[in-house]
Amino acid sequence: MECTVRWLGADAASPMSFVAATGSGHLLTVDGAPDGGGRNLAPRPMELVLAGAGACTAYDVVLILRRGRHDVRGCEVRLAAERAPTDPKVFTRIEFQFVVRGRNLSREAVERAVRLSHEKYCSAAAMLSKTATLTYSVAVEAC
Repeated sequence: MECTVRWLGADAASPMSFVAATGSGHLLTVDGAPDGGGRNLAPRPMELVLAGAGACTAYDVVLILRRGRHDVRGCEVRLAAERAPTDPKVFTRIEFQFVVRGRNLSREAVERAVRLSHEKYCSAAAMLSKTATLTYSVAVEAC
């Protein structure tokens, strides 16, 4: 996996804007908070880390349920995180709230998929668990 991050320079719309070019050929803009010299024109780096963890586990949950031939129709993960007060301001707590929608989805199947993601498959959660306490909740909605 590769990525190149390039500073857009002091004359850019925000003096703390960066563009990341991923190895898969996608571009992503990153900016900083105003108190750090940015203009809040794009997500901050740690927001992307949190979003990546949410996407990683949501991907796993949907894949596990679909492979089990469950009729999953939607999956949402709401994340709330706390960070250390001093540098490096690592995540110290992350709460994952899953809302999974489908037809005839059993709570047990969804809980199993979430558990497998976090115990076995989600590399982002595995890395973040080294500094943060991770908690999970599951809601299943019929559609």
